[in-house]
Amino acid sequence: MTNVLEEPIEILLVEDNPGDVRLTEVAFDDLDIPVELTVATDGNDALEFLAERRDEPSTLPELVLLDLNLPRTGGFEFLEAIQNDAELARIPILVLTSSTACEDVVESYDLAANAYLTKPTDPNEYTDMVAVVADFWFNRAALPSTSH
Repeated sequence: MTNVLEEPIEILLVEDNPGDVRLTEVAFDDLDIPVELTVATDGNDALEFLAERRDEPSTLPELVLLDLNLPRTGGFEFLEAIQNDAELARIPILVLTSSTACEDVVESYDLAANAYLTKPTDPNEYTDMVAVVADFWFNRAALPSTSH
């Protein structure tokens, strides 16, 4: 994958499983894309992180990778909170979860998730999925500007 970016991409990973955090970190490290990955281990921490940066839009992440099954504030509650905030609702959110339940897919999209991805169990497939996500979101898709 060719890197067309000069500045690191800011990504917020909302994930409580240390193994999945590590897989994500390794997968991004393997890409030729500069990434600044911030990890929040639950929805509360993620919402606090975004609230701290909300008044300075240029510091908001360009993408959120969200697990649904989180302690304290879960993924659906996180999506609902983001959906109800005009500034934060512009941030693309990709649900990245182990759930294959049809109702989870529907609810995620109802709450304005931009994509729903099921976590592969094989580390190589995980790396491949991250490469496809990065290529699409950072090299092909037009992302909303975070600096007004």
